[in-house]
Amino acid sequence: MGQLDGRIAIVTGAATGLGRGIAMLYAAEGADVAVLDRNGPGAAAVAAAIRATGRQSVSFQVDVGNETEVQTAIAAVIDDLGAPAILVNNAGIGTVSLVENMPTAMWDEMIRINLTSVFYCTRAVLPHMRAQRYGRIINISSQLAHKGGEGMGHYAAAKAGILGLTRSLAYEVTRDNIAVNAICPGPLLTDMKLPAEWAAKKQGELLTGRQGHVDEITPTALLLATEAAAFYVGATFNPNGGDIMV
Repeated sequence: MGQLDGRIAIVTGAATGLGRGIAMLYAAEGADVAVLDRNGPGAAAVAAAIRATGRQSVSFQVDVGNETEVQTAIAAVIDDLGAPAILVNNAGIGTVSLVENMPTAMWDEMIRINLTSVFYCTRAVLPHMRAQRYGRIINISSQLAHKGGEGMGHYAAAKAGILGLTRSLAYEVTRDNIAVNAICPGPLLTDMKLPAEWAAKKQGELLTGRQGHVDEITPTALLLATEAAAFYVGATFNPNGGDIMV
């Protein structure tokens, strides 16, 4: 028996990295999983890997910063798998620029994909979670939401916004047995590419002396997806290698 038997989960940004790790772990624990990502072939490959384990899975090529695409994808998930009980808002991008040099388009794209997407996806699933009187929403933020970072003002702002949204939403939905929480990972060894100089400097700041691995974060995402998470309300988890202690 898995910890997520009978649950339907949606994981955004699940073609690679942390999202893929979470999707695969959820399937291993008995969930059927919808894989959403801008990388359509990558999402399809993850869904195929999940189906190979015996679980149901569908994939959709989606820009989660696009309201219409999100609405269409969530409706398709419900048609194919059923109403979701778990949503992981993981999709995100990473770019680097000093604020004074930052093009407006770079700022807008960061906020759209890393923050507005969380609003779009959450709003789309909430009526279905309320109808079930059960839900788990896990928002992937960042340790930079707490401390900021040179060249990462737009990223830190978006990730800090996720924490404010997480806490505010918890006030609105906890009484419907919907637990909303956030994870703020430190730097991870994933496919997200940042300038080598920036990455090396950040690694030198970590007390662990190394970046994290996806499988060091996924157990937290599993806990927050289970029934055992009912007493975690608007909480923030900080697996970050000692980059910041909060």
